[in-house]
Amino acid sequence: MSESEFDLVVFGATSFVGKLLTAYLAERDEPVRWAIAGRSLTKLEQVRSSLGAAGESLPIIVADAANEQDLRALCARTRVVVSTVGPYALYGEPLVKVCAETGTDYCDLTGETQWIRKMVDKYEAAAQQSGARIVHCCGFDSVPSDLGVSFLQKHAFAQWGAPATNVTMRVKTLKGGASGGTIASLINVVKEAASDPQLRKALVNPYYLTPTGHGFTARQHAVTGPEFDADFDEWIAPFVMAAINERVVHRSNALSHNTYGDAFTYNEAMLVGPGIKGRMTATGIVAGLGGFMIAAVVAPLRTLLERYVLPKPGEGPTPHAQASGRYDVRFVGHNRDRTIRAKVTGVGDPGYGSSSKILGQAALSLALNETDRDGGFWTPATIFDERFADRLTSHAGVRFELV
Repeated sequence: MSESEFDLVVFGATSFVGKLLTAYLAERDEPVRWAIAGRSLTKLEQVRSSLGAAGESLPIIVADAANEQDLRALCARTRVVVSTVGPYALYGEPLVKVCAETGTDYCDLTGETQWIRKMVDKYEAAAQQSGARIVHCCGFDSVPSDLGVSFLQKHAFAQWGAPATNVTMRVKTLKGGASGGTIASLINVVKEAASDPQLRKALVNPYYLTPTGHGFTARQHAVTGPEFDADFDEWIAPFVMAAINERVVHRSNALSHNTYGDAFTYNEAMLVGPGIKGRMTATGIVAGLGGFMIAAVVAPLRTLLERYVLPKPGEGPTPHAQASGRYDVRFVGHNRDRTIRAKVTGVGDPGYGSSSKILGQAALSLALNETDRDGGFWTPATIFDERFADRLTSHAGVRFELV
């Protein structure tokens, strides 16, 4: 370990996910020195008190997400920062900047592609020079997708000596709710895209997050309407997280020197059932998503949604809903006439009960230096190895299996 006072600091510990993450880490028996941080001392003390005996000696650091001096002082005391301060596009840049410049490892659970692209462009050179490992998307988006494809491809190589050149992910089961923070992030992305034609064009580019000069030219198919999937014999509908997950998977392919192949294709969607009923369900989902996007763009409708319908920042699923949630996502890989199938299952609400555990294990993996990567911006599948997958199975209820 280094000479830093802490191995890990949870920044944004008073947020909805921050509280879940703090409680989860307090239950772990890991050889790490850690602390919680945020803007309000009073609220941080409340979080610490909620932990009972486990929180009695937990150190507190007061730091404002917009105050670079505070953030530099924080990073001087720790090796790793895990951030839950979203929407990241509004509040996250100063911390990424400071971590990249000071050599402090960092992870978060953002799903905001436009912000990730901006951070990579602005700070990757600094991170490479300082040695900081920066890892976005360490929650339900995009760990099950990113590690699920990596898992499938490793078995494809073992069986065939070659990768699956075409992979699809289908959401079979998804039970859980959404927090105000997630909704706020999604609405912010829609608002930015509505006012920026160049951003709208960039967001539909499947290679938006891949490094410049990646050389990929394969035409990608995005599921935007009702379709019939012959692999599952069911109708499918768009999956809202596909916009981030697909781009993370393509970035992983690029960062791993095109391990999945130069012509690799990938898309995600939701399984909604066979027959006429399945088609009608898919059509209804498409209509509902379209209506939400329109409401998010039109200011009066957005105000009504935020005031009367959607959860507010700091709100989210109840403890019972978090515990009773679950997910099951299926992968099918093809290479000519060969097929391989895998699944990733998780226990707990996908966005919160499960995401907080996944994020916690990512932070612990960095704090314990369970990676051989140099500084830079990485994806979960490219910075972590089998030890991370083992952590998720043993301590986060996430399983990776061949079907």
